[in-house]
Amino acid sequence: MKCFFPVLSCLAVLGVVSAQRQVAVQEGPLYRTEGSHITIWCNVSGYQGPPEQNFQWSIYLPSAPEREVQIVSTMDPSFPYAIYTQRVRSKKIYVDRVQGNSALLHITDLQARDAGEYECHTPNTDERYFGSYSAKMNLVVIPDSLQTTAVPQTMHKVEQDPLELTCEVATETLQHSHLSVAWLRQRGGEKPVEVISLSRDFVLQSSSDYAQRQSLGEVRLDKLGASTFRLTIFHLQPFDQGEFYCEAAEWIQDPDGSWYPMTRKRSEGTVVNIQPTDKEFTIRLETEKRLYTVGEPVEFRCILEAQNIPDRYFAVSWAFNSSLIASMGPNAVPVLNSEFTHREARGQLKVAKESDSIFVLKIYHLRQEDSGKYNCRVTEREKTVTGEFIDKESKRPKNIPIIVLPIKSSISVEVASNASVVLEGENLHLSCTVRTAGRPLGRFSVVWQLVDRQNRRSNIMWLDRDGTVQPGTSYWERSSFGGVQMEQVQPNSFSLGIFNSRKEDEGQYECHVTEWVRAVDGEWQVVGERRASTLVSITALETGFAVTAISRTPGVTYSDSFDLQCIIKPHYPSRVPVSVTWRFQPVGTIEFHDLVTFTRDGGVQWGDRSSSFRTRTAIEKAESSNNVRLSISRASDTEAGKYQCVAELWRRNYNNTWTRLAERTSNLLEIRVLQPVTKLQVSKSKRTLTLVENRPIQLNCSVKSQTSQNSHFAVLWYVHKPSDADGKLILKTTHNSAFEYGTYAEEEGLRARLQFERHVSGGLFSLTVQRAEVSDSGSYYCHVEEWLLSPNYAWYKLAEEVSGRTEVTVKQPDSRLKLSQAQGNLSVLEMRQVQLECVVLNRTSAASQLVVEWFVWKPNHPERETVARLSRDATFHYGEQAAKNNLKGRLHVESPSPGVYRLFIQNVAVQDSGTYSCRVEEWLPSPGGVWYKRAEDTAGQTAVRVSRPDAALQVDTVVPNATVSEKAAFQLDCSIVSRSSQDSRFAVAWYSLRTKARGKSGGLGLEDGEEEEEEGEDEEEEEEDPTERTALLSVGPDAVFGPEGSPWEGRLRFQRLSPLLYRLTVLQASPQDTGNYSCRVEEWLPSPQKEWYRLTEEESAPIGIRVLDTSSTLQSIICSNDALFYFVFFYPFPIFGILIITILLVRFKSRNSSKNSDGKNGVPLLWIKEPHLNYSPTCLEPPVLSIHPGAID
Repeated sequence: MKCFFPVLSCLAVLGVVSAQRQVAVQEGPLYRTEGSHITIWCNVSGYQGPPEQNFQWSIYLPSAPEREVQIVSTMDPSFPYAIYTQRVRSKKIYVDRVQGNSALLHITDLQARDAGEYECHTPNTDERYFGSYSAKMNLVVIPDSLQTTAVPQTMHKVEQDPLELTCEVATETLQHSHLSVAWLRQRGGEKPVEVISLSRDFVLQSSSDYAQRQSLGEVRLDKLGASTFRLTIFHLQPFDQGEFYCEAAEWIQDPDGSWYPMTRKRSEGTVVNIQPTDKEFTIRLETEKRLYTVGEPVEFRCILEAQNIPDRYFAVSWAFNSSLIASMGPNAVPVLNSEFTHREARGQLKVAKESDSIFVLKIYHLRQEDSGKYNCRVTEREKTVTGEFIDKESKRPKNIPIIVLPIKSSISVEVASNASVVLEGENLHLSCTVRTAGRPLGRFSVVWQLVDRQNRRSNIMWLDRDGTVQPGTSYWERSSFGGVQMEQVQPNSFSLGIFNSRKEDEGQYECHVTEWVRAVDGEWQVVGERRASTLVSITALETGFAVTAISRTPGVTYSDSFDLQCIIKPHYPSRVPVSVTWRFQPVGTIEFHDLVTFTRDGGVQWGDRSSSFRTRTAIEKAESSNNVRLSISRASDTEAGKYQCVAELWRRNYNNTWTRLAERTSNLLEIRVLQPVTKLQVSKSKRTLTLVENRPIQLNCSVKSQTSQNSHFAVLWYVHKPSDADGKLILKTTHNSAFEYGTYAEEEGLRARLQFERHVSGGLFSLTVQRAEVSDSGSYYCHVEEWLLSPNYAWYKLAEEVSGRTEVTVKQPDSRLKLSQAQGNLSVLEMRQVQLECVVLNRTSAASQLVVEWFVWKPNHPERETVARLSRDATFHYGEQAAKNNLKGRLHVESPSPGVYRLFIQNVAVQDSGTYSCRVEEWLPSPGGVWYKRAEDTAGQTAVRVSRPDAALQVDTVVPNATVSEKAAFQLDCSIVSRSSQDSRFAVAWYSLRTKARGKSGGLGLEDGEEEEEEGEDEEEEEEDPTERTALLSVGPDAVFGPEGSPWEGRLRFQRLSPLLYRLTVLQASPQDTGNYSCRVEEWLPSPQKEWYRLTEEESAPIGIRVLDTSSTLQSIICSNDALFYFVFFYPFPIFGILIITILLVRFKSRNSSKNSDGKNGVPLLWIKEPHLNYSPTCLEPPVLSIHPGAID
């Protein structure tokens, strides 16, 4: 398990990098003992989906390594198989989820049958399968052979007696394992304490209770022989009382390198009772009194009461307020803490052993900080066999508190200041006087402190008892510049001076005086402290600081003068400078800019944008106050706007730097500079113009009256369209006669068609739009601006006015396009050509261009589809219908005469059927040379019907019903009498026809009368399903053979004797082949798209085939073998005939040699005739050899 989480982290990192699912399981094989509790971890990484994944555990048992046995799942309670269901329900097997992507399988009571290969599977939550989804490991279950035995007993011991206990530990595990052995002591219900143990790595160790005694050799663990472990405690203590037992564990190393305790056993216990000796002791702590004064001595006595003190060892430690002062071991040598070592070295403190039972702590000169609680602690120690000491019992008495009082002081302190309220920047002086009832005891140290309004205390300056003056941290810099000073005016009088005061110097000033006296040891001690304070208020300079701007002439006309005044309150002394700035916001802007500034040192600074004001502006500052006056002459519209006065209050710092304390902004003063009253009037008359394209549009704009003879005019021409909210600018002529084209002229390309004219009279302006277009229609008007020269010689717009509107309508020529509306019907066969004509009877203009488009309505399709399109430039385009019906390459367009357009569809197909029509668009050129569609019309419709050729396929059979013998071959011919087309192809298939009658099959005319009678009885059943077809062989139109029927597989031979004659030969006929056969022919024709389609099909009349069944006799065996047939029936007869002739010739010769021509006893000569041999060439009957009677004697 110690490697579990590092492995998980590594796997998680790998999963993120590889971005694919990876399942990892604890590395095997794992060896575990029966009855133990085992855990196996499983982790998944690189997955997608929810962060919490599910886990399913299965096992593959050694008896069936290929069979999965489901154990437990985190998502499906019904997942376990029956053999694991009860253990899963009782939580003897469960899954503990560590994280969302990792889990532990727990088996609490491991059994031998749990051994096998374990698989961890994670169900997929990814968008696609990518990675691994399961991992496996092996678990080996071995017997638990660990034995731990010890003799149970009860022992009674006395303190300091030795103790020896033995334990037997053995194991019979075949795997390599390590043992660990530990001795433990348990007392009542307490937790067991480890006395000493031997780890699996052969390391001896003890718990904290026995570690010191084990290091001193007081506690030992020895191994005697192969399996005996002995515990030895040399000097028993009462602490050792309890039950001692031995515990052993068997460890095995897992594949990941970690060690795992397979099993753990404990032995029977030995109860050890220890009788303690009389070792008790008591402690007392004594001192004379509890109340002391600084400088007095004190003595503490720690008294030990016990038996046999000289023979025992004690250690003593002294403590003050729970902090160690000194310690003294049995050797009586004191060891002091570092803080008290210096006092002991100077003879102010002593730690000693007065006798065996009395220990003393003396402080010769008490300090006030010595007040507190004192105590001593006595610890008895025991000397070991090695001469070292170990701690035993420790005791301490109750604390003794003492109080050390300081030396009393009789001083008093008084504080005074030069003023309780001062203005910021003025100097502040404070004095601190110390009064005593008698002669001063020693010296004084004085600290000046300031407590501000937020009750924050800070040190200003202090004077130590040696007369050294130091400033506080926050006053260090001011003191270095002389801004803060402190001095001792008299032995009992101290002063503080704060120069150029600031607002933050306000608060409670406190003088803190400390009286010091020298102690007996020469050190200075505080004997008294007194303090006094006074409140000082500082009025901030910015208090009441305000500024006001006034003017007596808020409204002026061109070339007049006006004054502005900036009044500042309150009146400040000359040492407090004020800077004043006049700011200006011109009319129509949102930002102020600086005009002129009177600086704090009396200088004048002009702003960056004040050039127009410098020659016409005067500025003046009053000597008795900080008020500033601004005078402006020859006013114009550039001086019109809002004025504002800004005052800044400054203060000089202690380091000669300046700080801006406050800024005040005055009220706004608006100065209006008025223009002359306008007299501009523009003609408001309305007009209406209607004209045809390419004619000019004449527009006039007339100024009836003007303000001045020196007035200049800017004329803006606008057009307003019904679709626009506002008019669009066409042309603008400025007051200095400059031309500017508007956005409308640029967008519509009017620049070349516009002509502007200003008449001699000066008040009449004309605009002409040449070559008018339909898009030029709209409402035209002019916008006139009157401009005058301002006092600062800048042109300004005085007034503006809009003229009446001129409604202009530009029309196109009237449309005269007309097409022929003749209707038509066409019926053609496939592969022929169709001609569709579109005739234009009339058009709007001879210069127009036509777009011709043919389209079709298909049956059951309400929407029309485009077939072809002829554009204005005579470019031919296919429509979407051409792509669907493969019309590309089959369409042709021609125009034999103007206005006549013909569309030819070659190699028409059935899918070309539909209602065709054409649509013509007429396009005219606009005055700008842009073509636009003027009219369109649709011609009459032509219905086209394309049909396929009529079917003329006829099939006949050439071979009649036939009877063949078994093992012979029979032929099934399929003859095509007529065809529909010379381009057709055929698909031929032969079938076996079986009659479904009580499971028996019959043929036509081949069964006896009894079978015919049975067929008559089942006539009704045959009408429902008369024939069952079984395919022998099929050949497609592409000459591809289909699979052979299973009964005839390997016995079929196909022949094409001619284009119209097909033959199928069945070899090795068997009685099961008896029945009716037919052939079916499909006629296929090519479509115009070069795709084959089935036109029709025809089936031949049934052919009856009967196969005779011959029994397996000697005759059939001989007849079935040609060589055997000739050897049995042909070769013996000639040989036999020759043999008979030879015998007769020999006898004939012997008779001629006799005297008598007759035979012996008058018997005539033997008359021999040739034998008559009959045989069947068909081998249906055996050959017959006949010898006539009387042929042989």
